[in-house]
Amino acid sequence: MSATSTEMKHLSSYFTFATAIALLFSFEPPSLDTPEKFVQCFYNYPHITNSISNVLYTQTNSSYSSVLNVTIQNLRFLNIVSKPQVIVTPVNVSHIQATIMCSQRHGLQIRTRSGGHDYEGLSYVAEVPFVIIDLINLREVTVDAENQTAWVQTGAHLGELYYRIYEKSKTLGFPAGVCYSVGTGGHISGGGYGFLMRKYGLAADNIVDAQIVDVNGNLLDRQAMGEDLFWAIRGGGGASFGVIVAWKIKLVPVPSTVTVFNVERTLEENATEIFQKWQVVASKLDDRIYIRVDMKKVPSREYGKKTIQVNFVSTFLGGVEELVPLMQKSLPELGLDRKDCTETSWIGSVVFLNSPWIITTTLEAPEVLLNRTQIYLGYFKAKSDYVRQPISVDGLRGLWRFLYDDEIEYSQVQFAPYGGRMYEISESELPFTHRSGYIFHMHYVTIWQTAGDEAAQRHMNWIRKLYKYMEPYVSNSPRAAYVNYRDLDIGVNNNGYTSYDQASIWGLKYFGNNFRRLATVKTKVDPYNFFRNEQSIPTVRRRNLNYLYI
Repeated sequence: MSATSTEMKHLSSYFTFATAIALLFSFEPPSLDTPEKFVQCFYNYPHITNSISNVLYTQTNSSYSSVLNVTIQNLRFLNIVSKPQVIVTPVNVSHIQATIMCSQRHGLQIRTRSGGHDYEGLSYVAEVPFVIIDLINLREVTVDAENQTAWVQTGAHLGELYYRIYEKSKTLGFPAGVCYSVGTGGHISGGGYGFLMRKYGLAADNIVDAQIVDVNGNLLDRQAMGEDLFWAIRGGGGASFGVIVAWKIKLVPVPSTVTVFNVERTLEENATEIFQKWQVVASKLDDRIYIRVDMKKVPSREYGKKTIQVNFVSTFLGGVEELVPLMQKSLPELGLDRKDCTETSWIGSVVFLNSPWIITTTLEAPEVLLNRTQIYLGYFKAKSDYVRQPISVDGLRGLWRFLYDDEIEYSQVQFAPYGGRMYEISESELPFTHRSGYIFHMHYVTIWQTAGDEAAQRHMNWIRKLYKYMEPYVSNSPRAAYVNYRDLDIGVNNNGYTSYDQASIWGLKYFGNNFRRLATVKTKVDPYNFFRNEQSIPTVRRRNLNYLYI
């Protein structure tokens, strides 16, 4: 790890010095020569060596564009107009500290990028002068199988984390997401859904320590940051509070045999009845069973016609001989048979589920999880909802009318079941508040390949109309949303100061009653609101400060 306990002790000897430097800095607004001034400031920071050609990239650098675009996942933001003044790809903690202090000195904001999956591009897009901290070089994973823990740097992707666990143990796993290219930094800090969540909760529920660099350039572990900040970064989004460097995760036991299946049913194959029963039982099943539902338009068997296909995608922590009787008892309508199932290992189930949109039909080698080659899905927009009561058949028929739209290149709705461990954790245990009372979570997405404003607006308007249509069938007061499926449509901050009340428009949707506590923590650890973006946690009240970035 770049921030081991030994390094923590070594760095602490000059953290107070770094803070003193911050107090001596004269803050200035951005100007044409700001990038050059930032680079000089960076060089002058303590413990920075001269060999940083692979760390700093200004817009005049020949590698600038390739470094900027390497992990942009959404083509909507590939050709952004407002580009960062500087990209920093730190190889140690001192590079992060220097970036934070020099950005403040020269009036630049910071965007921190772990895997580049922010749905609205907030980890690499800003409308003000800014710097990107790209954590791509900080991706070490150190697994302690004996103590069932691991340290993972926040530039590591989920696939890298899963593979390193697999190298050390075949009976340990970690409950996090299915898309292997998602960065651990953002994923865990927003909560972290996955196919083990009914058994073990979210990724954030299984964090035992962390390392973060705060606004003063101090590197803090759990003890140093205190329990309030440690609470806030596990589900409240880390980018509002500092730059998270690493997580210490608690590994969870998994059996040597895990069973997976992906059963497809169309409307003509009784998908409506099956889904209606799924809505009732999915959150009540044995907590070792997780069945996600994917709903999309496909060609019908009747030539020239379309139908709705419903996929029931599942993992079971056990063997097929135990799974099939459980399913026949709880969801006989699906008609699950042994031939529908594949017995594998936990890492095999991860490979089987390694994309949220495309489920593999064959099990590839686990090494596929180490692939960091960029694969563009296309342009996309997504939204989220939470549901307390089953959606009526009439409600589903209206949903299907949207999915049938021939003007939309691709659309899909996913349903993630709750229950099990998710019901056992208090809504205030972490900032992630969506716990007991919800039967499933919904994820709407539309993807298109056609470039241009007309196609973009057509697809964006479609998903907004769908979201409006679903309002009577989902949670309300507030209409809950998932921060890791970020959606700027539900509200944004001002470019400058944003009041708590204004930010509550979107904040209560993500965090419910925990939003007030998040704002209190924010006020304590970043009172001048340096770490901010369109949906960052606000301070509780405006302070009378002379800082230019307020």
